[in-house]
Amino acid sequence: MVDGMCEHMLKIKDIMCKKVITAKEDISIQEAVQLLNDRHVGSIIIIDEEERCRGIFTERDAIRIFAAKYPPEEPLSKIMSSHVVTISLESSFDEAKRLMLSHSMRHLPVIDQTGKLIGLFSLRAFFDEVMGIKTPMPSAT
Repeated sequence: MVDGMCEHMLKIKDIMCKKVITAKEDISIQEAVQLLNDRHVGSIIIIDEEERCRGIFTERDAIRIFAAKYPPEEPLSKIMSSHVVTISLESSFDEAKRLMLSHSMRHLPVIDQTGKLIGLFSLRAFFDEVMGIKTPMPSAT
């Protein structure tokens, strides 16, 4: 049960974030990492000119590229995850949960019937907003 409702009754459209941080794939790795930090988000959705989801860059990606010592001026297109799993507006929370577990991910871009990005379902936002559990942001120490 989630907040008194069965999981299968919750719809993504009701629990998604509508404010999504997006970027084009030609920004640099450094700019993307800075954007994650400045906006205090766990992911950036890479979109094309039609606002279709073309990739995702996450905190996990930032750690991986730092460890691999990629040059920070390289374009994000070289290292972003381009096989992006998305979910539709009318999908259930249960479906989102299955996708996230099967693909080991914490962010699901939400698309409309034309494939346009319209939101983001993230575990952090879900716990913060729906469950009333505030996940702490790392302090800048």
